[in-house]
Amino acid sequence: MTTSEHMINVERQYGANIYSPLPLVISRAKGVYAWDSGGKQYMDMMSAYSAVSHGHCHPRLVDVLKKQAETLVIPSRSYYNDKLGVFLETLSHFSGYDQIIPMNTGAEAVETALKAAHRWGYRVKKIPDNQAEIIVCTGNFHGRTTTIVGFSSDPQYRDGFGPYANGYKIVPYGDVDALEAAITENTAAFLLEPIQGEAGIFMPPQGYLRACKKICEKHHVLLIADEIQTGLGRTGKRFCCDHENVRPDGIILGKSLGGGLLPVSAFLADRHIMDVFHPGDHGSTFGGNALAAAVATEAIKVLEEEKLAENSADLGSYFLEQLRQIQHPAIADIRGKGLFIGLEIKREFNARHFCLQLMDKGLLSKETHKTVIRFAPPLIIKKEQIDEALNIISICF
Repeated sequence: MTTSEHMINVERQYGANIYSPLPLVISRAKGVYAWDSGGKQYMDMMSAYSAVSHGHCHPRLVDVLKKQAETLVIPSRSYYNDKLGVFLETLSHFSGYDQIIPMNTGAEAVETALKAAHRWGYRVKKIPDNQAEIIVCTGNFHGRTTTIVGFSSDPQYRDGFGPYANGYKIVPYGDVDALEAAITENTAAFLLEPIQGEAGIFMPPQGYLRACKKICEKHHVLLIADEIQTGLGRTGKRFCCDHENVRPDGIILGKSLGGGLLPVSAFLADRHIMDVFHPGDHGSTFGGNALAAAVATEAIKVLEEEKLAENSADLGSYFLEQLRQIQHPAIADIRGKGLFIGLEIKREFNARHFCLQLMDKGLLSKETHKTVIRFAPPLIIKKEQIDEALNIISICF
């Protein structure tokens, strides 16, 4: 038995059966590449679902992590620390939002946004107690908590985890008329992904976000954008909403905010929303810890100084253009924005089969919902590396 086979068996034996990984054991990674336990090199076209936008083990981020880990890590929010304020100020200036609530995982940040929306609905919009509604979209993926899966439209995500929280309505993604029809005097917020990642890199019609913003303003409803996957340069802009010059009332960030080194997430909004919170209303043991704050601050600086959003825009356009030149009977569609690309496979074919072929040739991706292969490499990738990936993809298709 090889080392890889042994590690796979150990993980399967002692880990609950909640993932179906490709049969590969990664032992180290650097930049856009990863190596398995046998030393074979692979190009990472997943970036840990956009968490590794800065590339694996970015030297500036690793240096900050090491130095901060030797000084102060988790003082708790019972006290101030000398890194959190710097992080909050940096993210506020970067995003244009007044205030931030730092959390750890994306799902925690979504839950924070839901709490803010409910409290705002009651305290500001004056919705009667326990009557607030939040509208979401079909195909949404905002996390794995029981509240969040309760308003999923995917039967597998919901099955056997109820009862679920009331007060959530689901409307078709991309349908402006359905959104407006669903709004009532008790609607507090509309939560959406500017591009649906987990659903298969699904993009709404052009102008959808602008129309949603206009409708929400008309009805005094908060527009909250989940930019956990799409934010921080992934689609070629700071935020995906920037493509339509839309400024949501709140934005949810995560994944690459931690620089690919540790979990950091946040809910961002202006003061008139954040003022609904008071000490004791919300919190997190690890959220805003000094280590996370120091790394996230540097991650934002790297994003700006190394022009990762601009690189995503330029190389994403090139990558999409070249992918669309590939002719294969299995390909149903190729779509995306920036370096956030989905290659849809016709249902009579097997997307995982192609992912295994790509892996064998040295390129890492993963299917979603059995029909879409994602291509979302680290934003530090270079054109010659895109060409290297295209060569592998063309061999497998």
